[in-house]
Amino acid sequence: MSPVNLLQLIVLAALWGGSFLFIRIAVPDFGVAPLMALRVGIGAAFLVAVLLTTRPIRQSITTLRRRVWPLIAVGVLNSAIPFCLFAYAELTLSAGVTSVINATSPLWAALVAFVWLKDRLTTLRSIGMAIGFVGVMILVWNQIAPSSAANAANAANADAALLHGLLAAAAALAAAAFYGVAGSFTKKYLTGVDSLTVATGSMLGATLVLAPIAFATWPVAPVSTTAWQAVLALGIGCTGVAYLLYFHLIAVAGPTRAMTVTFVIPIFGILLGAVFLHESVSATMIGGCAVILAGTALATGMVKGWPGSKRRAAVR
Repeated sequence: MSPVNLLQLIVLAALWGGSFLFIRIAVPDFGVAPLMALRVGIGAAFLVAVLLTTRPIRQSITTLRRRVWPLIAVGVLNSAIPFCLFAYAELTLSAGVTSVINATSPLWAALVAFVWLKDRLTTLRSIGMAIGFVGVMILVWNQIAPSSAANAANAANADAALLHGLLAAAAALAAAAFYGVAGSFTKKYLTGVDSLTVATGSMLGATLVLAPIAFATWPVAPVSTTAWQAVLALGIGCTGVAYLLYFHLIAVAGPTRAMTVTFVIPIFGILLGAVFLHESVSATMIGGCAVILAGTALATGMVKGWPGSKRRAAVR
C-alpha cells in the first residue's frame, strides 16, 4: 500500500471512528430513527451528486432501476437496521466500546459466508471467531459491571442497569451481524454492479425505508445546534465522503487491504470518545479490544498461521 493510500486509510478510519462520537452526541436529541434517517438521507444526496457528475445520467438511472430491489435490501441490511441498532446501543454504551464491538463485523461476515455461501472456514479461522467473541464478552462486562456495582445498594436499579447494558451490547452485536449478512447478500445478488452504484442505491433504499419511521417519531422538543452539527458530520463526512474513500481504496489497493480499516476504527472511536466525551478507558477495555482484533485477524484469514508454525513444519 502506497503512502497516499495509507493516509487515505487512516482518514477513513478517523471518519468511521468519529461516527460513533457523533451518534453518541446526537441520538439523545433526535432519537434513533430520525437521526439515522437524516444520516442516510444526507449521505444518499451526496452520493447521488457524485454519481450523476461522474457517470452518464441515463446509464446510472437504468442501472439503479434494474437492481432496485436488491439495492433496497442492501440498504436495509447494511445501513437502515445496523445504523439504528448502533444508535440504540449508544444510548447506553460509550462511543469507544460501541466502535470496538463494530470490529466484530468481519467475524460475522465469515460466519454468514460459511453458512450461506458455503465458504471454507478453516480450524484457525474458527478459533479466531471464538477468540473474537471472548473479547466481546470481556469488553461488555467491563462496560456493564461498573454501572451495576454503583447501583448495588438498590437491587432494582442494579438489575435495570444490567438489563440495559446487555440489551445495548446485544443491539451492537446484532448490528455487526447485519453487516455480515449484507456482505454475503451483496456478493450473491449484486456481483458485477460497480461499488459507487451499490453505495448510492443502498443509501437511497435505506432513506426510503427510514423516512416514514422518522416522520412518525420526530422529536417534539427542539433539537440543539450541537446535535444538528453532529448529524451533518455523520451524513456528509462519515457516510458520503467515507463511502467514496472506502470504494476508492478497494479499487486501488484491493478489498483485503481496504478491510484493514476495521482494525484502526476502534483506535479513533476510543480516542475521540475519551477526548470529547471524557469516556473512561480502562486496561480491561484495551485488553478486550486487543483480543477482538486478534480474533478478527485470524477469522478473516489475514493471519495464515501461528507465528513460527511454518518454520516448525519445515523442520519436521
